[in-house]
Amino acid sequence: MKFTHRIRVLGRELQVKSTTPPERVREIETFVNDKVAEVAGSIMGGDMQVVAILAMMNMAEAYLTLASKQEEADQLGNEQVSRLLRQIDECR
Repeated sequence: MKFTHRIRVLGRELQVKSTTPPERVREIETFVNDKVAEVAGSIMGGDMQVVAILAMMNMAEAYLTLASKQEEADQLGNEQVSRLLRQIDECR
């Protein structure tokens, strides 16, 4: 079921529809606003488009880093399972 949520990002109120529970939407909204504020505090000028782009770049970098680490962990897990299955087969 889709819910309608009102959020505020970059000073703009938006209405979004999502199957995500309201608590999670608020958590995401807070996270995005925190990242935007972090970037805005580190650059001169008030070009909000630049702030938004840099915040998205930072979030994308963090996401891709985590996705890569997860992929490596999955690979390691698969290798360990394969090794254990071979050991079980050898014991038969």
